[in-house]
Amino acid sequence: MAGPLPLGDPAPADGRLPDDLPVDRSVPFSAYLHVPFCRVRCGYCDFNTYTATELRGAKQDEYADTLIREIALAGAVLGEAGGIRPLDTVFFGGGTPTLLPAGELAGMLAAATSTFGIRDGAEVTVEANPDTVTPEVVRTLVDAGVTRLSIGMQSAVPHVLAALDRTHRPENVRTAVDAARDAGLDVSVDLIYGAPGETLADWEQSLDAALALEPDHISAYALIIEDGTKLARQIRRGEVPAPDDDLQADMYEAADQRLGAAGFQWYEVSNWARPSTGSGTQESRDHRSRHNMAYWRGSDWWGFGPGAHSHVAGLRWWNVKHPAAYAQRLALRESPAAGRERPDLEARTLERVLLQSRLAEGLPIDDIAEGRRDRVAELISDGLVDPAAALRQRRVRLTLRGRLLADAVVRALTD
Repeated sequence: MAGPLPLGDPAPADGRLPDDLPVDRSVPFSAYLHVPFCRVRCGYCDFNTYTATELRGAKQDEYADTLIREIALAGAVLGEAGGIRPLDTVFFGGGTPTLLPAGELAGMLAAATSTFGIRDGAEVTVEANPDTVTPEVVRTLVDAGVTRLSIGMQSAVPHVLAALDRTHRPENVRTAVDAARDAGLDVSVDLIYGAPGETLADWEQSLDAALALEPDHISAYALIIEDGTKLARQIRRGEVPAPDDDLQADMYEAADQRLGAAGFQWYEVSNWARPSTGSGTQESRDHRSRHNMAYWRGSDWWGFGPGAHSHVAGLRWWNVKHPAAYAQRLALRESPAAGRERPDLEARTLERVLLQSRLAEGLPIDDIAEGRRDRVAELISDGLVDPAAALRQRRVRLTLRGRLLADAVVRALTD
């Protein structure tokens, strides 16, 4: 299970937004629907997820109806604040959303779209474990309005999957991708590198296997050891080695080289997509994760489900973590929000630099605090920032070396 919730101010029981909140209906709006169930807990995972033995009173078969109650509450709260607007993106994450029957996911999506509306061409993504994807599941999702499937591949190498406690059969990734492709869905695959015992050759094998699937999008994340996880305890006891920073850097460079050679373009430090297709009168398809772009650009979103976080007009709030507590709040017609905050200008500036500097489109130099803009020249000299983008577009755009040292760039621009 995830770590403790942030500290913040108490959230009102009715979920009402502050009267002075400057809600802007022109800002794009997204919905994140959290499904917190997993068959097994992966040793590295710090997400707010629960196996059957950890539910303690919550009922998985009642979850969809419970979340739909929060959607109704959100509609009332945003309606009162003048903030109702059609959804630009919807994302089912977890956990493993496809552990629920596809019809229940469809019902949750229908509730969200009937409450808020949805824009033409909206992106609707469902995360999936390869073992839970069948042609029947995919057809139900497509009929409901899903446009994109994000498949948790993680690795193509059995001993790496075992180190990560991933239980899916590697060959089922191809089955899942084929089912999604046959239904006309965009396909993304997620990879993780730096697992205990994984070599550079193992990682290159996984990259080649992912490219052979011909997806539209690939995410490649360095393994991070989170406190409280099984993997953190194993490392602390000396049972497995900690990730090697130099090896992870080599793995990142290998990913960028292989994906670039295959025609993928990086658009965020850990994400690559095929170029957009279609022009003129043809339908254009942007293969980037538009939902994640909404986070990185600071748009508005409502996060539904236990532990989910939301952001509207600078106000942030987060739900109680356990599914049983979440269900109890909503059964009492109360907001499941546990706390909320309105970050000050300094905190908002730090977050903007942290997120937008990771994007290929870059961070506008004018968004950096005035007293720190002179540091851009130092970052250019150090080979971390593209000089052409800084001089011609007035944007901080990371070089490959800068992407490897992205945290150092953020510190230079904010400390």
